[in-house]
Amino acid sequence: MNFDLSEEHEMIRQAARDFAQNELLPGVIERDNEQKFPEKEVRKLGELGFLGMMVDPKYNGGGMDTISYVLAMEEISKIDASTSVVMSVNNSLVCWGLETFGSEEQKEKFLKPLASGEIHGGFCLSEPEAGSDATSQKTTAIDKGDYYLLNGTKNWITNGKSGSTFIVMAQTDVEKGHKGINALIVTSDMEGFQVGKKEDKLGIRGSDTHSLMFQDVKVPKANRIGEEGFGFKFAMKTLAGGRIGIASQALGIASGAYELSLKYAKERKAFGTEIMNHQAIQFKLADMATRIEAARLFCLKAAWLKDNGLPYDQASSMAKLFASETAMWATVEAVQIHGGYGYVKEYHVERLMRDAKITQIYEGTSEVQRIVIGRNVLKG
Repeated sequence: MNFDLSEEHEMIRQAARDFAQNELLPGVIERDNEQKFPEKEVRKLGELGFLGMMVDPKYNGGGMDTISYVLAMEEISKIDASTSVVMSVNNSLVCWGLETFGSEEQKEKFLKPLASGEIHGGFCLSEPEAGSDATSQKTTAIDKGDYYLLNGTKNWITNGKSGSTFIVMAQTDVEKGHKGINALIVTSDMEGFQVGKKEDKLGIRGSDTHSLMFQDVKVPKANRIGEEGFGFKFAMKTLAGGRIGIASQALGIASGAYELSLKYAKERKAFGTEIMNHQAIQFKLADMATRIEAARLFCLKAAWLKDNGLPYDQASSMAKLFASETAMWATVEAVQIHGGYGYVKEYHVERLMRDAKITQIYEGTSEVQRIVIGRNVLKG
């Protein structure tokens, strides 16, 4: 088993690291304080090819593998999780879903500008009463012949205001339950599309998170992804891959906190020596390094399985569960290592701690991941 990265993978990781350090780091605290969407930075991210990394070049994508995506996500998330979540949603949920299940017409019309970074999109599944229970869709898409009449509200939508193209899950046939759900491509210029309030969040405060409302939005039948009733299956298959992205984000947050802690421990003195020489701090750093490396291997295994066409649902859930819980734990330890300085914004670790929490919640809570893993384990 070869654990060495290829030269191409190393180049991609370095490019992502350079972008994060040079473009994202200088204004990251200000954007967090002001809840400012990183518009300029996201535009450049697209120009560099990071918003459509895994898309076939014929659709304006980078044609890279999932391992490349994991490496880039980790580096960018070390510095700014608010930017990396834009990258994750656009790559894992929107672009992947369209390329894998969309029609050729949909790929030409919608995927190409998304993959090139010309625009970015959003994934609309969660509702006020449908979070972890994604089967309880109240948003409706009534069949009107050559179009669907879309009505409802979606909550906590990443890229809600800045995005242009959204994949919306809606109930067409209530009697069929989750088998009556459709996945529809909706654009922000459609009449009846409304952007609600921006969420005032604990973490990823630069992320553009809004509610979206649909009032008698006419969505052409040509915008339906897959056959009638495919929506729920589409959402579940897409989220399985999306979890690799969020696992990589969590990995990056944890890794960023560790690197800051290691640097601080080498510089900060207490009781006449650098605190790295105190066993209490050494043990924290040792545990952080060990858990982060394990999370990294989980992410890379899930990515490898996906790239090789092998089942990866369980692996992606394991990666997200372990990496997100590692991120939360590691960032708390990072604040502790920094002491009083860890509690102020200048040293970044308090922001990373706030950012870490969401990785245990979105794209399937830790409890949902345990359900997925448990079901797979019981199947043998």
